[in-house]
Amino acid sequence: MLFNLSVASAVASTLTVFSLIASVDAKKHNYNGPKDCNEFRHHHPYHPPPSNQRPKIYIRASKNETDDVSAEFYQGLKKANHGGTLVLPKGQTFVLGKKLDLTFLNNIQVNLEGTILFTNNITYWQSNYYYHPFQKSISFWKWGGKDIKIFGNGTLDGNGQAWYDGFAGKEILDPDNVYLRPNLFYAENATNLLIEGIRFQRSPCWTNFVVTSKNVVYNNVVIENLSENENLPKNTDGWDSYNVDGLEVRNSWVNIGDDCFSPKPNTSNIFVSNLYCNGTHGVSMGSIGQYAGVKDYIENAYIENVVMLNAQNGARLKGWAGPDVGYGYIKNVTFKNFYNENVDWPIVLDACYFNVNTTTCAAYPSRVDMIDILFKNITGSSSGKNKRKIAKLVCSPNAVCSNIRLEDIDLTSPYGSPPVIICDGILGGIGVDCLPANSTLAAN
Repeated sequence: MLFNLSVASAVASTLTVFSLIASVDAKKHNYNGPKDCNEFRHHHPYHPPPSNQRPKIYIRASKNETDDVSAEFYQGLKKANHGGTLVLPKGQTFVLGKKLDLTFLNNIQVNLEGTILFTNNITYWQSNYYYHPFQKSISFWKWGGKDIKIFGNGTLDGNGQAWYDGFAGKEILDPDNVYLRPNLFYAENATNLLIEGIRFQRSPCWTNFVVTSKNVVYNNVVIENLSENENLPKNTDGWDSYNVDGLEVRNSWVNIGDDCFSPKPNTSNIFVSNLYCNGTHGVSMGSIGQYAGVKDYIENAYIENVVMLNAQNGARLKGWAGPDVGYGYIKNVTFKNFYNENVDWPIVLDACYFNVNTTTCAAYPSRVDMIDILFKNITGSSSGKNKRKIAKLVCSPNAVCSNIRLEDIDLTSPYGSPPVIICDGILGGIGVDCLPANSTLAAN
């Protein structure tokens, strides 16, 4: 792979960041690491690589927020292709108001120090986009090709407030929903894609969606999707993937209102290390098994050194249940060194996704198997929303759940001790004491 770090630098990076995560007092659960983006950047500044001999290409900047430079941006990438670098300088904004097919790239770098800003012309974008059928996904642009590097201290801005306002009261998985919103960064058929340093903000929908790609790395990026009013961002996941082999995320900060990291069907060989998530729905494997008759899988994932703050979930597995859904498996996944603070469910296996009530889930149980899953060194505290319950692992009766283990679990609840773990239907137990979901204590 073109962008491999040396083993020494990778280990050094991991040790440096983990030293901050490890600053948590395991007994008192006092966390001393970053709690906002500025603190994160103070601990983890991004330093662009030294200048090189690649030809530098420049384009004109926008004069204002309606001055569309899409054509210039496209031509700049054409000129920088096959060995050059498109430079977008600090203090300059590049407004994009037309959809762009960027799947021709080969051995190119983009040094983003300024801001790329998409227009918020909802009428245009809902008629002009790139479409992927998984959950009716649309995008402003699509990147693709091989040996692509996007780096710098600049910003990719989805101009999402108008989208948050327009989508208020709607749901992405409502089959009748026709209010489609673009993903901020979309890559298709990309090999050796490296993105580092940049800030993603105000994404209308998913922040990153990578499909049918191989060897994709994000390092030292920031994602913040925040609203200016009561219309909160929805479905602004940090990372989503579909048919991807080799997905890596390291040393990054995420502050959004949905999944922090969430590989979707047919993603394999996943590595996540040193990830800070604030206000999210957790690090989720899936969801998978959504579409009738379709087999999905997620396989070979190693997720380590995660700080989960103010979240619905910590480490989560998601499989669809209900009529007319698919099947598949999640296999060989490790969640290691997770620190939780104010998290509703620090550990959860959800076999009744999405919003399936108990009656429907029992009538149409999930057919997503969960095999060889390890939760290790999961510490911190729950929010208390579920009282003393801090983990829930309930397997579907229509699926196989085997070799699911919990080790070195040190979680507390503000509702007191001892913390309660719920488990059902898992072959061979989970390695710690747990209660069935229908027990009196589990119900309270």
